[in-house]
Amino acid sequence: MFKEEITLENVFDRAKADHGSLKEEEVRALKIEAIPDTGAWSLVINEDVRQKLGLAIKRKRWSTLADGTSGTYDVTDSVIVQWKDRDTVVPAIVLPGAKDILLGAMPLEGMDLMVDPVHGKLVGVHGEEPEYMIL
Repeated sequence: MFKEEITLENVFDRAKADHGSLKEEEVRALKIEAIPDTGAWSLVINEDVRQKLGLAIKRKRWSTLADGTSGTYDVTDSVIVQWKDRDTVVPAIVLPGAKDILLGAMPLEGMDLMVDPVHGKLVGVHGEEPEYMIL
């Protein structure tokens, strides 16, 4: 298990700043340490991170955790996830009281990243330059 520094940013704040209706310094963003976890599907955050980013709850989703427990969890508005020069936009699942932020398969794939378990780091699936699938 290893952690990587990522930046999470409120997607609506970013859009407002890009269009000039919000000052850049008012964009809610956090630099945090996250565990790349290919066993998790999505981005998993805790309630504290959700509140700091100002993410609204959009729906609830039934999920099963790694320990086998199942429950209904809040799913947020989309959030921008950035790692170095790569980024993607995904919703987040809020796991109340979670100590660790999980960077699951969906955001990893969205940034064309994979886990290098031998060296304990993230690497580009297609090298240094991300290759994005166009549908």
